[in-house]
Amino acid sequence: MNTLHPLIVRLHVEHGYPLLDSGGLEAFSAAAGDTILFCTGDPAQHPECLDVAVVLPELLRAFPGRFRAGIVARDLEPDMQTRYGFTRWPTLVFLRDGAYVGALSGIQDWSVYLGRIQELLVAPARRPPSIGITVHTAAAATTCH
Repeated sequence: MNTLHPLIVRLHVEHGYPLLDSGGLEAFSAAAGDTILFCTGDPAQHPECLDVAVVLPELLRAFPGRFRAGIVARDLEPDMQTRYGFTRWPTLVFLRDGAYVGALSGIQDWSVYLGRIQELLVAPARRPPSIGITVHTAAAATTCH
């Protein structure tokens, strides 16, 4: 993992959230139950990730025993962004039994977090949204074959 900000390290050391590298991410994500994957982004570019790092333990306390949380390695975040279709950092990805349920990006008001998480707890798993990939076609030839 890249050098982590102390607030992100705190999630691992004090709260026990695993640091998910390529060897652990798939197994952690696929486990039974409700899971939150924390995709932080670069704190220098996206300082909101530090706010989310402070709020995340409080969210888990608000829903005792419902979620397992893990911190996605920064080098895996581009793949996570493609897989789960989010476009903003930081993002919390919600999974149930390994299947995508939803995502929350950026810092939110507490009431927004609580309401949206309540919705996600009863929402069915679904296909993740697409981030939209631009498709280019070769220019049409000007002569017939």
